[in-house]
Amino acid sequence: MKKAAAKPPAASAAKPAAKKAAAKKAAPPAPAAAAVETAEEAEAQQLRTESEQAELRAALKERLDELVEEQRRYSDSIAVAQRERLSDTAGDDQVDSGSKTVEHEHEVAVADSLSERIRQVSHALERLDEGSYGFCEKCGKPIPAARLAAFPSATLDVGCKQLEERR
Repeated sequence: MKKAAAKPPAASAAKPAAKKAAAKKAAPPAPAAAAVETAEEAEAQQLRTESEQAELRAALKERLDELVEEQRRYSDSIAVAQRERLSDTAGDDQVDSGSKTVEHEHEVAVADSLSERIRQVSHALERLDEGSYGFCEKCGKPIPAARLAAFPSATLDVGCKQLEERR
């Protein structure tokens, strides 16, 4: 039994040394990291040729038009619903009034969401015109093409967006 008790300390002493050796092997040298950033910037510049920018601009404008039209339709339906709610209040009890209030708050939240999406797409178009589209507004690094494909109005790279959401 004494031999078994002596082995764990020796084994645990070997583990930190192995971890340090693995960490040294895994850490890339600083010049390689700088080359990766330069390669990312070069890739970002290559991804946005004039024709691609024109396609992106057209897609963003199309999305903006869709959002503006959706907002107009939604505003019209809110106005109709509001008139109906105001004209049909005879016999309402507290539950009816509460339901109408909740419906109205939901409509306002959806309208605000549409307005925010319109603002984001408009901002993306402005950045495209300025030449800053596709670069993070905080750190200036290129936003990966996959992120822009999924969310064309992204203004932050994934790392900066995660930091912002934690705050």
